[in-house]
Amino acid sequence: MDSPYTVLARFISLRPFAVAGVVLAVFCIALYGMSLLTMQTGMDTYIDKSSERGALLNKYTDTFGSDAVMIIIEADDVTSPAVLDYLDRIQSDIRNEPHIAGATSIADLVMALNNGEIPRSNAEIIAAKAAIPGAVLSRYLPSELLTISVISLEPGLSDTSRNQALTTIDAVLRISDPPPGVAVTVTGDAAFNQQMGEEIGASMGVLITAAMLLMVLAVGLLFSHVRYRLLPVAVVASGLILTFGIMGLAGIPISMVVIGAFPVLIGIGIDYAIQFHTRFDEESRKSPVPEAIMTTLTRSGPAILFAMVSTSLGFIAMFISPVPMVRDFGLTCTIGVVSCYIAALIIVPTFGTLIGYRPRAPAPSGKAGVMDAYDGFLGGLAYRIARHPLPVILLLGFVALVGIQVDQTIPINTNEDTFVPPDMPAIVDLKKVTRTMGSTTSLPVYVRGDGVLDVDTLTWIRDFSAYEIAQNDKITGATSIVTYLAEYNGGELPGTGAGVEEVLGRIPGSTKDAYINGRTEAVIEFSMVDMENEIALSLVDRINGDIAWYRPPPGIVATPTGQLDMFTSLIDEIRKGKNQMTLLGFGLIFAFLLAVYRRLHAVSPLIPIMMIVGWNGVIMYLLAIDYSPMTAALGSMTIGVASEYTILIMERCMEERSRGADIFAAIRESVQKIGTAITVSGMTTVFGFSALLLSTFNIIKNFGVVTVITVGFSLIGAIIVMPAVLSLMGGGGQCPVPGEERDARAA
Repeated sequence: MDSPYTVLARFISLRPFAVAGVVLAVFCIALYGMSLLTMQTGMDTYIDKSSERGALLNKYTDTFGSDAVMIIIEADDVTSPAVLDYLDRIQSDIRNEPHIAGATSIADLVMALNNGEIPRSNAEIIAAKAAIPGAVLSRYLPSELLTISVISLEPGLSDTSRNQALTTIDAVLRISDPPPGVAVTVTGDAAFNQQMGEEIGASMGVLITAAMLLMVLAVGLLFSHVRYRLLPVAVVASGLILTFGIMGLAGIPISMVVIGAFPVLIGIGIDYAIQFHTRFDEESRKSPVPEAIMTTLTRSGPAILFAMVSTSLGFIAMFISPVPMVRDFGLTCTIGVVSCYIAALIIVPTFGTLIGYRPRAPAPSGKAGVMDAYDGFLGGLAYRIARHPLPVILLLGFVALVGIQVDQTIPINTNEDTFVPPDMPAIVDLKKVTRTMGSTTSLPVYVRGDGVLDVDTLTWIRDFSAYEIAQNDKITGATSIVTYLAEYNGGELPGTGAGVEEVLGRIPGSTKDAYINGRTEAVIEFSMVDMENEIALSLVDRINGDIAWYRPPPGIVATPTGQLDMFTSLIDEIRKGKNQMTLLGFGLIFAFLLAVYRRLHAVSPLIPIMMIVGWNGVIMYLLAIDYSPMTAALGSMTIGVASEYTILIMERCMEERSRGADIFAAIRESVQKIGTAITVSGMTTVFGFSALLLSTFNIIKNFGVVTVITVGFSLIGAIIVMPAVLSLMGGGGQCPVPGEERDARAA
């Protein structure tokens, strides 16, 4: 029975126009799918809602987690009657809009002390300000030149509803006609997330365009010895469009990390196209086009398929990550490499058939001579390494062991502010808010159970809050329903259930709703000083320990949650996940190689990859690059990318051995024939990955630095380490040889 590659080769040779029509139809469907793509930011990209921590955070956000939009007002005197009138007017308009829970500013505080009216004289305003508690006044009025209005959005809003609310606020402010000399700026976490989504969209376009231009440059320079040298660029562009289309049709969103996958896909996809194009060009020099297509697909098709599957397995290992954006990155890359493989497999021979491909005539000098000289250099280098493999293995293996050790000391960064462009207006405005209002960081403790409004539970909330403030210098205050029960009861917490109910009736509904939900849910909001996430992780662990020691009443459960808890827990998840993904990637590829080749020697491609993973640790340590949600996937991605090169070398070695060559001749020939193509494709991959360096997102730029270096390491692993491994595992006279089925296929 003919193999699928044989059937495909015949069909392309006999019906190239039908194949081209199918390709065009799929292309049109993919273009439609692209129109369905969506951007995703916020906590959904960092935490899995199905996990216990994610479910709790989601419940807290839906119940209490109101996003705050800050409106910064700047003027020569922000407490003048005209400015206060303006503040009251825009807040009244905003409060009437959908998804708005409330609005508070210095105007509300002054009006509360002046019978609900804006004072008409500066003397009345000064008197009202004097009656406002200093801590409250300084929060809303840090200076006479700047004040802040806090707009609370309804809890649990979707990204779409949140963006609609922000658009509405912007629209109200655009037509608000502020007094002369008044500047108005919108900021806050909601505005930050919206602007980050816009930056992601813009950055994605820049990165993909840059990657494609770099591909054109690289292929034009390095692939000039074949005709139609830019064909691989068209192939990878088609594969990328197919990837976009599948993502849009499947509803896979694009996040900050996922945009980094596209230059990676361009770099890997160009490699498949170059491998097919190179083999097709080689075969067409010896035989007619139909025969060249048959040989190319039946010989290179399975070899590149094995390499593609190994690469995909490295990305599939990311599926175990607890971080959604890392899983999406792995899924996107998996879809992308499969799409690029299929595009190269079909488009290259179809194009060759339609145009009647003729290879470029060999030139006596110039670039062809340079490539021939490079072929000879690689063959000689591989032969010398194969003759003396131990020094290479010992030296480079030692560097890898050092890298594995220093890898444990590399810091983990989960601070979202450091991921985005430092000059992004939302970040600049947020820093202005922090400078003026103080830290806006808080840690909610979610209290759940029957009877959270019972006196003993309220007493525990009061005492536990006081204990944390007294014992921890990172906590600056605590606000809960207890705060307002005492405030509306002369400074004392009511001592009976009836007293609690009576005081609750006097507290405004919007205030109660921010801290309790019926009689089963309540929240303590601990305000904190600004701190690094590593320090915050210790703080969250300490509060968990304090809750275990300072137990709430029976039937009541208290748990830290919120964004601070999410970002600090991300540190542990990255630390554990990066090693688990790397080990799983090795395990999957090990099992795949054993299943395909059924020889233990066939796992030799993994040995150079193990070294490359170690070298990555050295380079990250030397360049002082932290682990982030993106670089945490470097280990499993390295396994996927590097396995392609090492498997292709092994495959060609097996092919040469099946023809009767001895171990050293087979290694020389395999590296000489495949090494040049690997170098060209590797360098074009480097060009594609280099586009990541142009990103304004630091998280993507750092990922680009290490991935560019990793591709270089992968070439070293394939061209230098792999010959040494094949020589050692061949026992000086034998090389991993294909199983009987592969022998028959080669024959």
